[in-house]
Amino acid sequence: MASSGSTPNPPPDPPIPLLLVIAGEDHPKACTGRKLRRAGLVRILPASQRPKGGPLLLDPYAARPLSAEDRPIARRGLVGIDCSWNRLGDRGRYPLEIRWIDRIAERRRLPWLLAANPQHFGRLGELNTAEAFASALWVLGERERAHSLLERFPGGGAFFEVNGPTLARYAGCVTEREIREAERVAFSGDADR
Repeated sequence: MASSGSTPNPPPDPPIPLLLVIAGEDHPKACTGRKLRRAGLVRILPASQRPKGGPLLLDPYAARPLSAEDRPIARRGLVGIDCSWNRLGDRGRYPLEIRWIDRIAERRRLPWLLAANPQHFGRLGELNTAEAFASALWVLGERERAHSLLERFPGGGAFFEVNGPTLARYAGCVTEREIREAERVAFSGDADR
């Protein structure tokens, strides 16, 4: 009879693939998406190419927040769009050249977090691409990877300082409903509960 120590452990889940479309609206030197690409941390999708396999799109206009229960969908790929917040807000939608965006069925917004990047510091939800991917990885359970992704950027550690208590709340959430409750508590002034 084999001891319990000889039972093989199942292999860990592979890391969630990070897929990125760069709209080219930001200054190339300030574009965190391009820096992630140069570091080999994301795979670039051409704006004209719809991704295969039914990935999950990070969409600030989606009604549902990302939660740990979305991990099976995210394993097919997590798509981010690197475009200007100013232009996104003016248009109310993504750039026209990314026509396939409307055909991605699975969309989630990130849970509420504060930006720590210099352009949008302290603004609710206006994260840069690196912060968005790190936030998604955190919520989906890849916390070490989230930290290592942001440590490449000056001030990247500030994101985890600014959002520490909120991220700790999200870490204990599995479902969309739990995320919504954590958002309510974190941003309603009831954070001491």
